[in-house]
Amino acid sequence: MYQALYRSYRPETFKELLGQEHIVRILKNQLDTGTTGHAYLFCGTRGTGKTSTARLLAKGLNCLAPQGQRPCGECAACRDIAAGTFVDVVEIDAASNNGVDNIRELRESVNYPPAAGRSKVYVIDEAHMLSTPAANALLKTLEEPPERIVFILATTEPHKLPATILSRCLRLDFHRVSEEKILERFVEICRERGIEAGEDALALIASNADGSVRDGLSLLDRCAAGAGVVTRTDVLELLGMCGQEVFLDITQKVLDRQVGQALLLLDEMLALGKEANQFARDWVEHFRSLLIIKYVERPEHVLNLSVENIRRLQQQADAISLSEIQRCIIELSAALAEAKWSPKPRVILELAIVRLASPSEERSQPPSAPSPEEKPAAPKAAAPEKTPAASAEKEEIELWRRVMADERISKMTRTCGSVLREITGHLFTVQVSNTIQEEQFRKEEKLLEEILAEHTGRRLKMQLLLKDSEIQESFI
Repeated sequence: MYQALYRSYRPETFKELLGQEHIVRILKNQLDTGTTGHAYLFCGTRGTGKTSTARLLAKGLNCLAPQGQRPCGECAACRDIAAGTFVDVVEIDAASNNGVDNIRELRESVNYPPAAGRSKVYVIDEAHMLSTPAANALLKTLEEPPERIVFILATTEPHKLPATILSRCLRLDFHRVSEEKILERFVEICRERGIEAGEDALALIASNADGSVRDGLSLLDRCAAGAGVVTRTDVLELLGMCGQEVFLDITQKVLDRQVGQALLLLDEMLALGKEANQFARDWVEHFRSLLIIKYVERPEHVLNLSVENIRRLQQQADAISLSEIQRCIIELSAALAEAKWSPKPRVILELAIVRLASPSEERSQPPSAPSPEEKPAAPKAAAPEKTPAASAEKEEIELWRRVMADERISKMTRTCGSVLREITGHLFTVQVSNTIQEEQFRKEEKLLEEILAEHTGRRLKMQLLLKDSEIQESFI
């Protein structure tokens, strides 16, 4: 039966573990000197090797090789642990065994000594899923386990674990694996498996793995299953992404103010099954590439692009100003943040295209008055002249829209319906509707001040104004 690549290529020794040299150094030294601890906490994002490292540590504790060569990956104990048949290595999924009764059973089982190896190892995966009573029940055993008992807790969200658990474990943080290391490993795997894949295709897979080896191997598995030769086009289709030429084309149409043509090109891409949110993310990445090319002498060392594509991007980068790149990135990022919560992300993206392709004076002015030939149904009063106060109010509305589009702010704060009322010399006043919203804004007060400072260049203090109430002073 076929075994997925991420299962077939689990690291069997510390040498095979990718991108975690700092952790390998600590664990290898402890195994070589016989100073391993009784409780470990492995933290890090998915696919970085937490469970694999837990098994490697279990192998090292029970390996039959001489000290200094553990784990060897070849002895009977190492082979049994890799196959999941070693009785003294117990893996527990805390997502489905998170009750206090499950922990009581574990506490009873730790009293039995190892049956086949030197140490009995308990690997508790997704440890943050333990209920509060279960975590409390584990505390005493975790702090002072019987001799030759080792606990390894693995989690992607260590902040959800009680401080009492954290204080009893040696914490090791796993880093995202670099694209370069993932690419090197994928080239080796393709060579071993006889998979024909272009390096540009593998580089694109490594880029979209986002530092997760498992995600990258799963993607490589899917690409290899769908075609005899894995090409960059195959990867783009599988990911629902568009090629570089599409973004060069739509960017040029936006720069040439061809709104209709840009909208038709977007429609064509979405009709092919591309996602609006993914299209927006990739378009932001395109403008980032233009920015890098403008300032970096050898952009191929920074960008995951072919020399040909970099040459095409160079031509477009020469024809676009820095301020225009900045405006496009800000506009698309705001649209992407809004589209995440919208039932119609396509409409948000289409509106962003219209705004991007509109001349600056058209974006900043209200709709023009009707032509003399158009006779109004009833006489209307002349529109008042635009006052400095009205202009300042419009600028504050736009500024607050950009602040609220920042993804560092919680969704609840962004959807409160707040209004930036006034900016003075050292204060900015925000109006909210009720005390619940006021409390939410107080929680993120310093973050809001930092984000506003990024947009204005000034460090201002926030004060809150309850609707139909007096100003509530900040407690900073």
